Amino acid sequence: MRPLSTSVLNSCALTLQQPTIADTYAAKELPIAQAGLLANIGPDGAKSSGAYPGVVIASPSTSNPDYLYTWTRDSSLVFKALVDQLIAGGGPAGSMSSLIDMFVTAEASIQQVPNPSGNITTGGLGEPKFMINKTAFTAAWGRPQRDGPALRVTTLLTYAKWLLQQNNTSYVTSTLWPIIQLDLDYVASGWNLSTYDLWEEVYALSFFTSAVQHRALREGSILAMTPGHSDLSNSYSLQADRLLCFLQVRGNVAHLSDSHVRQSFWNSTSGYIVANPGVQRSGIDANTILASIHTFDVDASCDATTYQPCSDKALANLKVYVDSFRSMYTINSGILENGAVATGRYPEDVYQGGNPWYLTTFAVAEQLYDALVVWDKQGYLSVTDISLDFFRMFDMSISTGTYTTSSSVYGTLMCAIRSFADEFVAINANYTPSDGSLAEQYSRTNGTPVSAVDLTWSYASALTAFAALEGQTPVTWGAQGLSVPSMCYIPVSVTFNVDAMTVFGENIYLTGSVPALSNWDPSTAIPMSSVNYPIWSTTVSLPADTPILYKYIRKDANSVMWESDPNNAFTTVESGSQTLDDVWR
Repeated sequence: MRPLSTSVLNSCALTLQQPTIADTYAAKELPIAQAGLLANIGPDGAKSSGAYPGVVIASPSTSNPDYLYTWTRDSSLVFKALVDQLIAGGGPAGSMSSLIDMFVTAEASIQQVPNPSGNITTGGLGEPKFMINKTAFTAAWGRPQRDGPALRVTTLLTYAKWLLQQNNTSYVTSTLWPIIQLDLDYVASGWNLSTYDLWEEVYALSFFTSAVQHRALREGSILAMTPGHSDLSNSYSLQADRLLCFLQVRGNVAHLSDSHVRQSFWNSTSGYIVANPGVQRSGIDANTILASIHTFDVDASCDATTYQPCSDKALANLKVYVDSFRSMYTINSGILENGAVATGRYPEDVYQGGNPWYLTTFAVAEQLYDALVVWDKQGYLSVTDISLDFFRMFDMSISTGTYTTSSSVYGTLMCAIRSFADEFVAINANYTPSDGSLAEQYSRTNGTPVSAVDLTWSYASALTAFAALEGQTPVTWGAQGLSVPSMCYIPVSVTFNVDAMTVFGENIYLTGSVPALSNWDPSTAIPMSSVNYPIWSTTVSLPADTPILYKYIRKDANSVMWESDPNNAFTTVESGSQTLDDVWR
């Protein structure tokens, strides 16, 4: 079934009612993508290269680039696709459940592995990747990456809800919940901290990370009631509310009605979601498209609070993102300005030459298919000032308003957008080799596959895009009816005092783990006052009831000296102010 009702299909051109290139490609590629994905899962996958049971290799590629590792993010997204298939009845339930159970066992083991990010209680859950025998990867890397635990939560929660429907409560409470709780506790205690993003290049805030963390906490607060942990449920729900504020409002603000409040990730001037605020590039990034599809909840309609696929902000963002690649790649030359194009991670990308990715181009199609499903379900679509430019790609004369199924405009738009979505799938089809294998990227100049071969995430992205093409929707997670609390977390005033002797020309600065403390960047660290020397002081506004890490540094004209390890740590008070008195170490 395509994601359009019969009434809408009848208003489409006859050619659109026939199998499209996207349909034909999906029918052919789906079993290949399924086989390619399974081939990269240990121990029996044909290309799993000795991976332990339930361990997902990113790719069998071992040079330029070497991807023969297991990433928490990739593994969780891969198994989320398989769990969704299980729930939709897309394969033998017994064999699929056994494979998912192996993944559960593998992840429970990996959680406990000490690694360069720490151990189970000191930050180790943020370690991004491991060896395929479930031992630590100890070389230099971009760490921590805080999206992995949240994505693992989503995968295991989705599986848990299905198991509860099968009356398998014991496995959920005894096996799944302990794994889920460890990850939820990690997310709840550090969602406001900087992170390396999903591309492993930028250490900053990340829209994708924050969005999937919010989903994990929101969904986790509901499941926590099943094992009878009402205290945890309340805690996760509270942090989810705060994270929702964080997604919507920049900085440490009190009342949403304040005139100076600015959106954290939404660029209202240019009409797109900024993937990594504060980073010196455009912020236009597939990060935001992936966030929309991986937090899709069909019951949430077109809610912009959680940036649902058909929300005005998500649609405006999609247009800006797609348009940024129109003149970027040679293979996009000559395509009409309202046509689909191959897309990559972000316009400034230079990795492996900076090419289109299969998974990012599939993601655009998937967001559009998800939007079509919701519009068809609710029987109308709304055009706002924010989304107007998106809809004018398909009807230059359209104006803001709500268009119902009784309107010819509704049918015209639905058919045009479906065709637009199909074109993105068709682009990937055009650059898929005859054997159906999907690498990480394809060349910006001639479309030949480049970078890692048989990328597991590429295969998973094909499977989820094909499911969306057929109108399938993942299980809901609780996004319906959410609203930003009338009062987001109130900032508290924290005074830092440190007893530090200095020599002429030296000054003491403060830096730490949150944006208000310069994200550990010594070049922008906060200068402290020496009025009460040898006590150096500064007062900073920080979010309430939040864990913070910090250090003092000495700077002179030529050098920077950090105080010795470990980091100082505290949790801000729930309201009011507090003072910290330290001695230089």
